[in-house]
Amino acid sequence: MDDAHLVEWQLGRVPRGDWRVAARCSFGRPIVVTTAPLLLDGTPFPTLHYLTCPHLTGRLGEAESAGAAGAWAARLAADEALAARMLAADAAYRAARSAEAGGADPTPDVGIAGQRDPLGTKCLHAHAAAFLAGIDDPVGEGVLAGLARECDDDRCGRGA
Repeated sequence: MDDAHLVEWQLGRVPRGDWRVAARCSFGRPIVVTTAPLLLDGTPFPTLHYLTCPHLTGRLGEAESAGAAGAWAARLAADEALAARMLAADAAYRAARSAEAGGADPTPDVGIAGQRDPLGTKCLHAHAAAFLAGIDDPVGEGVLAGLARECDDDRCGRGA
């Protein structure tokens, strides 16, 4: 199955805008896509990296339901070194989005997960996607550290 059909199956919908695969699992399936910062109709789209892997989206949804986003926000507020690393990750994300847009970021007021506050953590999925796409996001790295990074049964290969 080609990437376009597989990503549509993973998301349960057609992906928005122009996109490309940014990261794959060991089965060769997409796990993160990078979406252009402007949709085809010119609408700004702040989510540069988007998690598509059903295994990871499920696990991170469980973590968010258990309060992990709030716990990360508290850690960022209490740990200056971790906060500095997160600020650097946010700056790298914005720079990557600007580069993807051809030099001018269409959503310069927001960073990872569309947040104005780089130290906020409303969506662990977005932080994990940023980390898997190559941004040194400490929240993404941290939430993934406690999870199996992929399924053990190639469910995307079977489901698509």
